[in-house]
Amino acid sequence: MEGRLFTFLGAIGGHGQEWIILSHYILVLGIIFLVARAATRKLQLVPSGAQNVMEAFIGGIISMGADTMGEKNARVYMPLIASLALVIVCCNLMGVIPGFESPTSNINFTLSLALIVFIYYNYLGIKKNGFINYFKHFMGPMPILAPLMFPIEIISHVSRIISLSFRLFGAVRGDDMFLMVLLMLVPWIIPLSGFFLLFAFGILQAFIFSILTYVYIAGSIMMEDHDH
Repeated sequence: MEGRLFTFLGAIGGHGQEWIILSHYILVLGIIFLVARAATRKLQLVPSGAQNVMEAFIGGIISMGADTMGEKNARVYMPLIASLALVIVCCNLMGVIPGFESPTSNINFTLSLALIVFIYYNYLGIKKNGFINYFKHFMGPMPILAPLMFPIEIISHVSRIISLSFRLFGAVRGDDMFLMVLLMLVPWIIPLSGFFLLFAFGILQAFIFSILTYVYIAGSIMMEDHDH
């Protein structure tokens, strides 16, 4: 096991890092598929059960984006943000269950999510404003400031990859270590308060990742408003 914690999926395919992350990610996708299937199997005008939960979740995602870019734009980019939020929430909460591990506790996984956001919002900015106008915005309000502002803007945008990936990775890895120590020191019934905190933190990290994604997209497609 190479010093790794026991996991149920690791007992099946070994405790290599690649298998652990891939198998748990596939499990997360399966859970999301089942929840989506249950929510859309019998759609009702007055929602209940899984449909009610998913509608509340989607409404929350749209409300989150409406404060940043308006409701119309928030609905346009809701599929990406909602998908990211669902994956991150399920991945984060996976590690709260003893015998399972969070895919988001691996820096390679969180870095992949951050790169998806980085590439996507820059693509949207170039598509909406044009290649020249998009990068012209990086040069500041006056041409004389361009040699200073352009490198700063480039560094600022690249640092978003590090910020998104390491914030999520560090938070989830810290939560996993806290849970491990808690379960080693106290009986199973007492750590229930710790489980509740980890559950809340897992949702909070998904919220932070989602709202930052909305902010980055808004900044790339609404440069005129940003100037004002």
